[in-house]
Amino acid sequence: MTADIIFLHAPSVYDFRKKPIFYGPISDLVPSSPVFEMYPMGFMTISAHLEEAGYRTRIVNLAVQMLSDSRFDAEKKIQKLDAKIFAIDLHWMPHAHGALEVAKMVKRHHPDAVVELGGFTSSYFYEELMRRDEVDMVMRGDSTEVPHVKLMDILTKGGDLSDVPNLAWKDRDGKVRVNPVSFIPEDIDHVRFDYGTMIRNVIRHRDIKGALPWYGWDKLPLTSVFTVRGCSCACAECGGSAFANKKVLCRSRPAFRSPERVADDIGAIQDYLRSPVFVVGDLRQAGKDYAERFFAEVKKRGIKNHLILELFRPAGEEFYKMAESALGEYSMQFSPDSHDEHVRAATGRNYDNASIEMTIQKALGNGCSRFDLFYMTGLPEQTRESAMDTVRVSERLWNMVGKNAPLYIYNAPFAPFVDPGSRAFEDPERWGYRFFARTLEEHRRILDNPSWKHTLSYETRWMTRDDIAETSYDAASELARIEHRCGRISSEEYDERTGRTGTARTLLRRIDDILLIKDAREREKGLWSIKEEGERLMTSTVCNKKDLDWKTGSIWANSPRILTGMLRSMMRK
Repeated sequence: MTADIIFLHAPSVYDFRKKPIFYGPISDLVPSSPVFEMYPMGFMTISAHLEEAGYRTRIVNLAVQMLSDSRFDAEKKIQKLDAKIFAIDLHWMPHAHGALEVAKMVKRHHPDAVVELGGFTSSYFYEELMRRDEVDMVMRGDSTEVPHVKLMDILTKGGDLSDVPNLAWKDRDGKVRVNPVSFIPEDIDHVRFDYGTMIRNVIRHRDIKGALPWYGWDKLPLTSVFTVRGCSCACAECGGSAFANKKVLCRSRPAFRSPERVADDIGAIQDYLRSPVFVVGDLRQAGKDYAERFFAEVKKRGIKNHLILELFRPAGEEFYKMAESALGEYSMQFSPDSHDEHVRAATGRNYDNASIEMTIQKALGNGCSRFDLFYMTGLPEQTRESAMDTVRVSERLWNMVGKNAPLYIYNAPFAPFVDPGSRAFEDPERWGYRFFARTLEEHRRILDNPSWKHTLSYETRWMTRDDIAETSYDAASELARIEHRCGRISSEEYDERTGRTGTARTLLRRIDDILLIKDAREREKGLWSIKEEGERLMTSTVCNKKDLDWKTGSIWANSPRILTGMLRSMMRK
């Protein structure tokens, strides 16, 4: 079946199945695998707007299909597809290799179709992208639903592409034209967050795996709603910070979605799935009134789905009491990144450790059924000793709340890249970074390395690449020891965790030795000898990734609810 526009999501590296790659712990703290097969939410929102405007869309997650089936031929799949425009996300920097290789394949098999790239990374590197033969267009900005409808109208009905806001494009003579980023909505109440679009996609094209947000989502679905685009925080290493948003996306202040609309979004998800819902963005960014209205709305709607809330800074007891009153129980996620106050201040997080301890205690005392705390290795001002001390503080925190308290602490390397557009990327000397990749092409090449350590795009004044890798494994072992000593994991779990970390460290060093082999054929042979072991360690290298799963029914268990939800959606239209 043809489509007007097909959204393609590539794996991080193409074809990862045919390369000897040891990924390491680069994705231990996100839902997807190191292939980064999770496509951005923009696929769904743009599809929803285009469908409403009368266009037929399709989402094809090539990365999930490649993970699911070793025999799946992505190029043959692309060859069989038919659309006027192929939209490929280059949103997260780790897709610099896969997205461009997929773009080449599309152009090879569909020379008359338009190849468009979009997302944060595309917006940053749009000039470099437009110099590539396989790229016809780049859509810039963080809210491109309306510009995409305008684009499709012109491509199908005629008109001047100069009228499409945010678009960089090539005219008939191959000259690059750059339209200004002029569509920057002050709020995002107009955006359609509709999981029904994905479900209808599956039914229409009879392609379940192709539409999955990430591998395994059908068994443990986790959904999201967005409260904001943009950010009010100034974290130095973050590509989603206020600084990066202004530089890359021309957004001078956050655009919020009204609490009422966010509650509607959660209600719509509840119509389809009894899945946990991650509420993206700290509810307090838009002020105290925003959080109060949100909790009042979800209570009024009788929301039963488990909500996961996000903090950008510690919260007081009043916030948690509102959450408990509205939700009964809920989960929290908080990323201080370091327990070293000096390191935290250097990155732009100006709160003390007493505040972190307070917010954990207040949350667990007021309905929070799970509190996730995230730390990283590879930050400005962070020494090896500072990174290890951050892990050691975990013992104090677990002793403070009790060994059976639902406090989960994670520690992983800051990998693989420092975000382009962040303050640290733009002024590395000030933040103590040294980069091995600056351009898009340099990032694309570095992704093709056989080891996660050599994929790191940076080292710091305080830690080399080797230091960051070794400290990451030391921190993982120390965290497991503390969890065991605090009675949170069994001896068997401790042995399994430290065993995996030890094996991963050995593998990393083996690759270093293999890379010193001068004979290219022998070097390649050596790298292939570690592929199977490296794949076995693709997930849960430095933590137990299953801790990140929420208990929920599969989409198959939700089938009756999905059918009912679709009927309600049709009635609303």
